[in-house]
Amino acid sequence: MIIGVPKEIKNNENRVAVTPAGVIELSKNGHQVYVQSTAGLGSGFTDEQYEEAGATVLPTIEETYAIAEMIMKVKEPIEPEYKLIKKDQLVFTYFHFASYEPLTKAMMASGAVCLAYETVEKPDRSLPLLVPMSEVAGRMSIQEGAKYLEKPMGGRGILLGGVPGVRPAKVLILGGGVVGTNAAKMAAGMGADVTIMDVSLPRLRYLDYVMPANVNSFISNEFNIRELIRNHDLIVGAVLIPGAKAPHLITRDMLKEMNPGTVLVDVAVDQGGCIETCRPTTHQDPTYVIDGILHYCVANMPGAVPYTSTLALTNATLPYAMQLANKGWKKACQDNRELLLGLNVINGEIVYEGVAKAFNLPFAPAEKFL
Repeated sequence: MIIGVPKEIKNNENRVAVTPAGVIELSKNGHQVYVQSTAGLGSGFTDEQYEEAGATVLPTIEETYAIAEMIMKVKEPIEPEYKLIKKDQLVFTYFHFASYEPLTKAMMASGAVCLAYETVEKPDRSLPLLVPMSEVAGRMSIQEGAKYLEKPMGGRGILLGGVPGVRPAKVLILGGGVVGTNAAKMAAGMGADVTIMDVSLPRLRYLDYVMPANVNSFISNEFNIRELIRNHDLIVGAVLIPGAKAPHLITRDMLKEMNPGTVLVDVAVDQGGCIETCRPTTHQDPTYVIDGILHYCVANMPGAVPYTSTLALTNATLPYAMQLANKGWKKACQDNRELLLGLNVINGEIVYEGVAKAFNLPFAPAEKFL
């Protein structure tokens, strides 16, 4: 198979979908890999390293899309890329369709086969291609939250871990999944007073068992959220419904109940955000203030630490990419239900129910195309 790896053009996105190590493995299996010039530079990989690994380096994004049967990316295509995607081309990347209708309709119009990292799902309901970036984003949410709690950044002027004689910051984490667990571990390690909320009692029991003493668990409902937001300094939104739009757990009217300078970090922004006042921001312009509350809603948080993120992501994606390349997408999806669940759009039709419901569009089962 001919595989194209374009350079990411989303604002401040420095990750790359395939490393030189990945090129070696794909090449060993007889596949041709074309990498756009400087695609790996932000993650610390030079064109020379890709060439030594067996890739062909192409000068432009147009040439990379034009030659490839399968495109491997990190982030969803943005508007300048829409016209480059061809009918029947397999695009393997994060899409997060349910949060952005124009992207969904553009991919339907392209006739491409869109296989989304974030909906590839194991039998235990875990999301193997979302987990590495959720781990990074969860840890980063606390790193960024601690920074924006500083007064010059617009926060309340509170040190996350406090000091002897002064209480630490109070951190509230909405969601006990991979993002929430990593956020809680990081916040607890920095000495904060942490509360993690979830709707699942078994999950809360597990977290209560494994977390240190400065992490408390609380059942998630509107009453409890309204009570807790009044005295918490950093609130992290970490809710995920696979392939669907995130629910709004914090509504606009709740902002008035928070202390001015409270920091909100919405990691769920890729799926529409679990904070009603959330809108996607960039690393270049990461925050905004509504009703005195600082919002940090960067849609590609792991892009700020591209070396770590690229290695973590490609460790997870390469085995699936190998199956797709070796067998073709149809056979690979027939043989592996995990990949089948990754299919979102095929030849103009939506084949992932959560996406169809998000926009009230027709749904077709993916099996129809296999």
